[in-house]
Amino acid sequence: MPVAPLVTCLLAYLLGSLSFGIIYSHLKGEDIRKKDAPGGSGVYRQYGLGAALMVSVLDIAKGALAVWVAQIYSPEVAWLAAGLVVLGHNFPVFFKFDGGGGIAPLLGALLVHSPMTLLLALILTGIAIPLYRFVLQKHIKFNVLPAISVMVLPILLVYAYLQHTGFLALVAIVVAMALRIPFSLKS
Repeated sequence: MPVAPLVTCLLAYLLGSLSFGIIYSHLKGEDIRKKDAPGGSGVYRQYGLGAALMVSVLDIAKGALAVWVAQIYSPEVAWLAAGLVVLGHNFPVFFKFDGGGGIAPLLGALLVHSPMTLLLALILTGIAIPLYRFVLQKHIKFNVLPAISVMVLPILLVYAYLQHTGFLALVAIVVAMALRIPFSLKS
């Protein structure tokens, strides 16, 4: 692999490793991971709406920035940069490889790489969450995010493949997020 794609991929991972929830909690003299998840939801529960919005925006922005830089300097690996920025968020080198779930950088990466795939994901999720919560959850008793992923992801993958818009990026992101599953099961 030539130097530019390698540097682009490394930059994407390092950008992902800037976990703004952890950074914010350290500025408060704490480590949010001792109490909660370091993403927007955990920051909201621990520090309030303003902090959560700031952390979420920054985490979305790093996903967007990683893919945008890749599209400019190494477009052939922009799909991989999408997965690597999420991987960095999930396993940040700066924070002992203990990070968040990857939703915010996923949003940013897809916003730049495949906005129509992101739009479809948001629409399907907006339909699936109330359907699941009010109809299926009492019978299935499964957490909402994994259940929604099972419902929405196959449709997104087929759409992205058929439309030639973000299929590899989506696969890279899904792999990065799936690698987090064994670590989220530890209790």
